[in-house]
Amino acid sequence: MAMKQSKTCEESRVTMTEMVLPNDTNTLNNLMGGRLMHWMDVVSAIAAQKHSNCTVVTASVDNISFTQPTQLGDVVTLKAFVTRSFKTSMEIYIEVISENIPAGESERTNSAFFTFVAVDQKGKPKKVAELTPETDKEVELFKGALRRRQLRLVLAKRMKPSDATEVKSLFMEG
Repeated sequence: MAMKQSKTCEESRVTMTEMVLPNDTNTLNNLMGGRLMHWMDVVSAIAAQKHSNCTVVTASVDNISFTQPTQLGDVVTLKAFVTRSFKTSMEIYIEVISENIPAGESERTNSAFFTFVAVDQKGKPKKVAELTPETDKEVELFKGALRRRQLRLVLAKRMKPSDATEVKSLFMEG
């Protein structure tokens, strides 16, 4: 079966819902950050698999800020989709909403970008389909993805700042 040339963000969209149980919490009865990061990794890996139709591995995780505590008994909804694909890698955007259902309260508590690489059965990188954004938000995320990618690569010392066309002004004088 031939690989599809281009896919939309919608084709990779995933929604995952979890309830915060006692085993997920710290001594303050708040969701442990590590547990949330695990859930974010799972939901974004599924989105990357849906886009690439193959096994994926986590390549990088951008900054995750914890703005509000999520408490024992809250329901956490994680929404993820591919924002841009490169040759073998994909950037995935994850948004986290925490909900106290009895109180009728809901708020966005986290968001992040994860990067995955598609791999074959031997673990070698594999080419992925291009991405075609459709909505205004998808186009905005798509346009910023190259800048975020170059910044990740420079910070990981895998790209020279002078080669980072989208972000070199952050690193170079003049």
